[in-house]
Amino acid sequence: MMSTIQQKMFEELREKKIFDKAIDYGYAYLDHALKRNVFPTDEAISNLKNFEEEMPLRSSNASDVIDFLNQFGAPATVSQIGGRYFGFVNGSVVPTGMAAKSLATFWDQNTAMYVLSPLASKLESIVEGWLRSVFNLPRETVAGFVSGTSSANFCALAAARYRLFKNQNWDINKKGFVNAPPIRVVTGKEAHSTVIKAITLLGFGHGNIEFIETDEQGRICPELIPELDNKTLLILQAGNVNTGSFDAFSKICDKAKKAGAWMHIDGAFGLWAGACEKLSHLTNGIEQANSWAVDGHKTLNTPYDCGIVMCSDKEALTGALHMSGGYIVVSEFRDGMYYTPEMSRRARVIELWATLKYLGREGIDQMIFEMHERAKQFANEISATDGFTVLNDVVFNQLLVRCATDEITNKVIEHVQNERVCWVGGSTWQGKRVIRISVCSWATTADDISKSAQSFKSALAKTK
Repeated sequence: MMSTIQQKMFEELREKKIFDKAIDYGYAYLDHALKRNVFPTDEAISNLKNFEEEMPLRSSNASDVIDFLNQFGAPATVSQIGGRYFGFVNGSVVPTGMAAKSLATFWDQNTAMYVLSPLASKLESIVEGWLRSVFNLPRETVAGFVSGTSSANFCALAAARYRLFKNQNWDINKKGFVNAPPIRVVTGKEAHSTVIKAITLLGFGHGNIEFIETDEQGRICPELIPELDNKTLLILQAGNVNTGSFDAFSKICDKAKKAGAWMHIDGAFGLWAGACEKLSHLTNGIEQANSWAVDGHKTLNTPYDCGIVMCSDKEALTGALHMSGGYIVVSEFRDGMYYTPEMSRRARVIELWATLKYLGREGIDQMIFEMHERAKQFANEISATDGFTVLNDVVFNQLLVRCATDEITNKVIEHVQNERVCWVGGSTWQGKRVIRISVCSWATTADDISKSAQSFKSALAKTK
């Protein structure tokens, strides 16, 4: 005898009306996403109050739930998949990747073990090899598929911790930190906050970091890096979150490798420069590192969420993220749980595989270089207007723009956001307020840039 709710759900699966409705609403959203206001209107945000209610006692009508979500949810979204969202390093989404994710939603695969999803196991193995090829990494490099670079950095630094302690005959998994030998952590003063977070979560302590001075573009100064050894973790950066600058990997990595230090490269959005022929010089030397972190959902424009940790020391990565249990079914194939902190984890590799297969090397190259071209266009059009100064060398996809004073800069940000033609955010660079612009959507056209630059001019006029 089935329960009432069980009967309802079987009926919904058979009829499929709610899925048809959700897909129709999705199509309608896509019809307007590239043209609509980037940030939701005040009315749309106000209407979010309709979600405020006590937890329902009784089951709802499925169709009504989808209608309600679309009516009050869709208008309150940020249209980051369009061509005029520049606030954070949020990519758009390649249509094939979006479609693959939609299809995979119905499959709802768990990637912990091969026996849970042979498909996910196979695709993770395939994509791992593709990524080695795209980034020209060592053949022994393995990959873990996580939610984002925040998690990828954590995994990579956990692997580094495991190996650096092993270098000193210390088993961190067994002995922990009590009486453990020291490990040095060296990074630039412009290290991303997620790197600092990973360092603290792993127990190294923020106060123990040896911060190295950076130049005017945020690049670590190679000549100031101290002597390194096999007890040192050196963290470099491919794509400064403000300026988009890249550390001098070729100069630094050779020295670090000879010393036996562990080198990690935080390349959330910038590592993809290595996949673009005209920009690959920015990542020369990265193959000498031990680990790398990168996002798919930024420069590659996969759907959220898609982060990747890559490591040339498989034993260190799987040892740091170890997993055991009498119920676990270990296979001769790839069991994904050994490469990430999670056991239960959705098969985000499906849309990553679909995006890579669809674009191919040439498509990735063209898409990334187009973002760079649009970033340079933005810099040129902004620089042509009195009152704006571009502070950085536009080497990839990032711009830093400043007005005459902090006050004017902040007001321009506010006016641009209120106009909703595009969306940008603020930052602080070398003690001054700046406007940070990230061009990382395949959908950004030259016209989008011109419209956005005009919005900047209009915003500046309102401050006078």
